[in-house]
Amino acid sequence: MRQIFWRRFDWMLLALALLLSMFGVLMVASALAGNEVLASWPWRQAAFLGIGILLLFLTSIIDYRLLPSVTYPIYFILLGMLVVIAVIGTVAGGAQRWLTLGELFLQPSELIKLGVILMLAHYLAAREEKMESFLTPLFGLLLFAPAVVLIYLQPNLGTALVLIAIGATMFFVGGLRWRHLVVLAGLGIAAAIAAWQYVLQDYMRNRVMMFLNPTTASVADRYNVEQAMISIGSGGWLGRGLFRGSQSQLHFLRIRHTDFIFSVTAEELGFIGAVLLILLLAFLLLRLLRIASIARDTYGRLIVVGVTAMILFQMVVNIGMNLSLMPVTGLPLPFISYGGSALWTMLIGIGLAESVAMRYRKIEFE
Repeated sequence: MRQIFWRRFDWMLLALALLLSMFGVLMVASALAGNEVLASWPWRQAAFLGIGILLLFLTSIIDYRLLPSVTYPIYFILLGMLVVIAVIGTVAGGAQRWLTLGELFLQPSELIKLGVILMLAHYLAAREEKMESFLTPLFGLLLFAPAVVLIYLQPNLGTALVLIAIGATMFFVGGLRWRHLVVLAGLGIAAAIAAWQYVLQDYMRNRVMMFLNPTTASVADRYNVEQAMISIGSGGWLGRGLFRGSQSQLHFLRIRHTDFIFSVTAEELGFIGAVLLILLLAFLLLRLLRIASIARDTYGRLIVVGVTAMILFQMVVNIGMNLSLMPVTGLPLPFISYGGSALWTMLIGIGLAESVAMRYRKIEFE
């Protein structure tokens, strides 16, 4: 039985995830080259990767069909951690998002993505026959709304939007009826208008307006995006070479190891390198979609769909931001940007997908 399970393990998915993660460590090292204060961070990212690989295999070993019994406790524990952060969380960069555990900064807003995926997968799968009732999606929204609100208040609009994207995708795949979709879309538009007027902070509105009309933004507000575009443009076809990017090595490009690491990649490895990175991410998403298509039950399929939506949304927004095709947000590039919590979240998500892949059929006795 154990041999059958591991025979179904998606080794190509694992290879893509590890290749992307190792490439991320390399690009973090390149982005921070010459920065004596942060010289140890590439090694820390490598350590995060080692722990993440262990978490991936441990997650894949667990039968995902056993998770419903602990889904709600896990989700509410993570919500409790977000409440704790609101009270005693560590503040950095004007946001209160981290729990300090010695030398480690844990970011529960990353881990809550997995909590939302598991919770909604369980909720929607258990109510698959009740999707005709409008109460089903309504109660589902009420379940994950607290996570969105608590993360927004950190403030962290980007991650809140990730949760909304995950939820919308899972509801749609889970059988949301078109008439309910129209009603919810109308409510969403009304809520977005109200949020623009009364909820969004000034800097959030400024980022959107800077994207829609760059001429209205100040030089300081445009700085990061302009430096990112210069980085990408100066890379040419083949790039300047690793550790040789002028914008990154001379520190013109800020937060280059997180939000703008794609720009570092494009400058140092050129158009070819940037396209190869996008293709690797695209292949990984295709492997996830394959697993979703062969999942043995709705619960497993929804888990993989949630993980796919999480990776796809962050990939599109981060790269779009670097290319000035989307407003600036603080979303990391999956598997590539620096950060232990973000990397662990992605690798645990891959582990969940592997658990579904390994059990997509009933056990065969050979």
